[in-house]
Amino acid sequence: MSDQKLPIPPFTEESAKIKIKLAEDAWNSQDPIAVSLAYTVDSEWRNRSQFITGRAEIQKFLADKWQNELDYQLKKDYWTHSDNRIAVRFEYEYRNKSGQWFRAYGNENWEFNENGLMRKRYASINDMPISENERHL
Repeated sequence: MSDQKLPIPPFTEESAKIKIKLAEDAWNSQDPIAVSLAYTVDSEWRNRSQFITGRAEIQKFLADKWQNELDYQLKKDYWTHSDNRIAVRFEYEYRNKSGQWFRAYGNENWEFNENGLMRKRYASINDMPISENERHL
């Protein structure tokens, strides 16, 4: 069913970790349409200082992101979970069009509907310039 994304709530630690790995893999694909299908059609995001609502805005945001964050590589780690919520810690590396490398660190709080689609995503993210030889992802 296209309106369901396994695993679905209520989450166990094991199913939360599976959900996190699936999200990590999807984001590393850098496919805005495929990534957006994990979210409800009216999903609400806070990403840094941006507020994004719905799949169309998510797709545009991600397309713009990956046009400007080149060689993007993401790693997500389990922090905690409850019945329909998961918290993750993450880091990712990318370079901008000028060739400057960055590492971004952050936390995300996710809330899912009964079909396993994410309806809320709140991300706090900090970027740090790094040299190419400091990369580890």
